[in-house]
Amino acid sequence: MTDRLWQALLDTVLMVGISAGIAVLAGIPLAVFLVTSGPGGIFPAPRLNRIVGMVVNGFRAVPFIVLLVALIPLTRLIAGTTIGIWAAIVPLSVSATPFFARIAEVSLREVDPGLVEAAQSIGCRRWHIIRHVLLPQALPGIIGGFTITVVSMIGASAMAGAGGLGDVAIRYGYQRFDTVVMLVVVVILIALVSAVQISGDLAVRRLRAR
Repeated sequence: MTDRLWQALLDTVLMVGISAGIAVLAGIPLAVFLVTSGPGGIFPAPRLNRIVGMVVNGFRAVPFIVLLVALIPLTRLIAGTTIGIWAAIVPLSVSATPFFARIAEVSLREVDPGLVEAAQSIGCRRWHIIRHVLLPQALPGIIGGFTITVVSMIGASAMAGAGGLGDVAIRYGYQRFDTVVMLVVVVILIALVSAVQISGDLAVRRLRAR
């Protein structure tokens, strides 16, 4: 059972790690678009901004377990299967991306508008403003939001039961009425979440201290 738990932990880290990477790669550009294309933004596109915002809100409103089922055709198309850790990565990524994008958007909106105006006054291009003003200033908040996202993804991965610690808890704990296995999985999940939260908080403090 120890070997099985160790493999389940590695599977969970793999699932969450890849899904989190996809959420960052897709979520930050999405957040930047939502901020810069809104009213008063540096790339104003109000109509497209509203459409994208509605899509993001729509995905955020769907519970993960419902999204897991609804995305079965897409999961089969991308992963070639609907079971296992690789299949779980698809709904995890789709669920986490809009969640993280909205958190990153809040951090970007908190950047002092005076800094953007100052950059514009000295002739900075709009892409330079995003790269050298908005993103660096919002980075501590983005890291904090990413930490929250990863923590929620750990819980979602356990809920999916497609492999990893959630699968062990359901198959060997719940279905076989083995309380010890359930407790061990819970302890491992708490330790994993705590490690992620502490690491994220430390990174945020270091960035804000600069």
